[in-house]
Amino acid sequence: MAPSTLPLLIEPADLSLPLDAEHIRLVDLSSTEQYQTGHIPGAVHLAPARTASPAPRPGPLPGLPELQAIFAELGHRDDLHYVVYDDEGGGWAGRFIWMLDCIGHTHYSYLNGGLKAWIADGLPLESAPQQATPTTPTITPNDHHTVTLAALMADLHNPDRAIWDARSPQEYRGEKVVASKGGHIPGAVNFEWTAGMDPERGLRIRADMAEQLQQRGITPDKEVVTHCQTHHRSGFTYLAAKLLGYPRVKAYAGSWSEWGNHPDTEVEL
Repeated sequence: MAPSTLPLLIEPADLSLPLDAEHIRLVDLSSTEQYQTGHIPGAVHLAPARTASPAPRPGPLPGLPELQAIFAELGHRDDLHYVVYDDEGGGWAGRFIWMLDCIGHTHYSYLNGGLKAWIADGLPLESAPQQATPTTPTITPNDHHTVTLAALMADLHNPDRAIWDARSPQEYRGEKVVASKGGHIPGAVNFEWTAGMDPERGLRIRADMAEQLQQRGITPDKEVVTHCQTHHRSGFTYLAAKLLGYPRVKAYAGSWSEWGNHPDTEVEL
């Protein structure tokens, strides 16, 4: 399977093994326990927690030294194509794809439904760990795919923007509070991340996802900014919008852990 032929969204049955490890890197963002129990043959593991910044603000990108270490271990090269999956329907995989965007790397694919769909389709697993041949890449982060708190506050009611809140309805309505303030960013639209997955099809992205977003005003003509509590759940919603071909998708990586704890932010219930 040549990298040039890989679409953004790959069905498990279409992933021909073994992959060309020289040009394609299969990355597993499942839990460490799951990876050790069973993963797609040839996949290297990246622990999901490594994609986050230290507490108390885990949403933003890891620091440059950690980014360098992650991509060195993955054997990163400018021409490498990543195929990414996890065991939860796309949250961590989507966050990793956001990270790739943030270093200017656009060669990637998402395995639809991830490990759940792979197993549901009766495809093989292995338990032996895999490692890439390390490289020494030069990583240069950009801010083209991320919105800051200051930018959102300065332009909060921009009609050209749709804010997609991927948290639970209880968090959105302020019934469940996991910051100093409850509620949501003014104008934000709630569509919980798991509502975008089809449990009957191995957590693949739901077939009517585009219609669901259209009904909520999250439309392709707008800049879509998505967030959750720590930009983990919104990893999936960031990915979903990209899979649907939305041309302007960004993450508010600070998410509610930043907005809900800032003394000067507006909140709606």
